[in-house]
Amino acid sequence: MDNKKTWFITGASKGFGLSLVKQLLKAGHNVAATSRKVNDLISAVGVTASNFLPLEVELGNEDSVGCAIHQTNAAFKSIDVVINNAGYGIGGSIEELTDRETRDNFEVNVFGTLNVIRMVMPYMRSQQSGHIINISSIAGITGNTGWSVYAATKFSVVGLSEVLAQDVAEFGVKVTVVAPGAFRTSFLTGESLNMAKHPIADYSAVRDIHAKYLQMDGQQSGDPEKAAAAIIDVAQMENPPLYLLLGEDAYDRAMAKLEKLDREFRVNEAISKSMAYNA
Repeated sequence: MDNKKTWFITGASKGFGLSLVKQLLKAGHNVAATSRKVNDLISAVGVTASNFLPLEVELGNEDSVGCAIHQTNAAFKSIDVVINNAGYGIGGSIEELTDRETRDNFEVNVFGTLNVIRMVMPYMRSQQSGHIINISSIAGITGNTGWSVYAATKFSVVGLSEVLAQDVAEFGVKVTVVAPGAFRTSFLTGESLNMAKHPIADYSAVRDIHAKYLQMDGQQSGDPEKAAAAIIDVAQMENPPLYLLLGEDAYDRAMAKLEKLDREFRVNEAISKSMAYNA
């Protein structure tokens, strides 16, 4: 195939990651895929092929990530597309979530992503090309009640992606940050979602929102296969977008946030512009 690429995908044993791996292998691309448990990954993908490199990686460990990146480049002689997909949700107010629960979520959702970027950029700088696709969430653009820390991690992914795109443009490296809405994956199950271990009864609104979300499991409107196909299409573009919203719900929530920001900024325009020293 003329457009054959080498892809490095984290969190590949389920959800978007698994859909991406299967579609890419079927299309003949080289795929290096990571999971904390490589046997689970191999079982989920269900194929053994020369263009498939399953890797057991601890994303919070820089050496583990660096080894996986090195193995990928050694096997396929390039790394063209990186998809930072690994992550998990955590529900609870800031007061309810312990320091350990909070830091663990940042460790995977943010620092795991940073480790991959840090380790892959020397290869992409050397080849003067590449595309880094970071999977955030619509929660990284507009968060909901009860998901404070999760939203904070995903806002971080959006922020670092925006600046990364500027930093690496001179090397021919593209960046896209993806903000999906609700998709029919395992996200709302115990495999991908932790809840505060010490809930506080007073947070009734948080409990109500969590109950509503958990009832959505298996009923989400988004099709993960369509999401994976859209991400693959974006990676084939000569000029890919920096932002990619996936799902009608994500689009509607993002546009509502945009309108809210416009109103909030404009209503205080006079105050904002009155901060200069008097001449």
